[in-house]
Amino acid sequence: VERFYRDAPLLVIGEGTNELQKILIARQLVERNPA
Repeated sequence: VERFYRDAPLLVIGEGTNELQKILIARQLVERNPA
């Protein structure tokens, strides 16, 4: 799972889908800093 989160942003940038990138970043922040 961690590898997916690490590689996902690079794949998203390659695809050029900013919306998906924002979602992935948001998920990463939530995963790292649970409320």
